Amino acid sequence: MKVVVIGAGKMGTEIARLAEKQGDSVIAFISSVMQRDERISLLKNADVAIEFTRPEAALDNIKLCLEVGVPVVSGTTGWLAQLQD
Repeated sequence: MKVVVIGAGKMGTEIARLAEKQGDSVIAFISSVMQRDERISLLKNADVAIEFTRPEAALDNIKLCLEVGVPVVSGTTGWLAQLQD
């Protein structure tokens, strides 16, 4: 499976390590400094995105994945007050 990891911190790095150990391919890391077009381009090549960022960024990251049509799993905590959005 082709995986994009959103968030390149300690947890994102560990998730990538575990995904590759399991036989998946981490094709990209997406960080907050990337432009929207670059993020979209990377996501279009993925089978799944794993989002592990900050509460204030999680919802926008999830919405972008859904907009592109890429399933997303979020490990970010502290953003659920925005879940209805």
